[in-house]
Amino acid sequence: MRTTLTLDADVFHLVEGEVHRARKPFKQVVNDAIRRGLSPHGAGEAQAVYRVTAHHAALLPGLDRTALNKYADEMEDATLLATASRKRS
Repeated sequence: MRTTLTLDADVFHLVEGEVHRARKPFKQVVNDAIRRGLSPHGAGEAQAVYRVTAHHAALLPGLDRTALNKYADEMEDATLLATASRKRS
């Protein structure tokens, strides 16, 4: 069936990106996307079931759980310094 469809600019760019990535025709990409969006579980695909197994996790001795943000900042600083020194080389 032929119809006219007006796409927002951002949607058009998403479709065009998928056309180039998947190397499929524009029409097929749009039809597949609409099918996935309007079908209960996608285009006839069974919905994936994810199971997560929980495990006990503990901090290493000597780490203060109230200082986790400080540790994250220190790791970020170390990464930035390493990146800066690689760029200089």
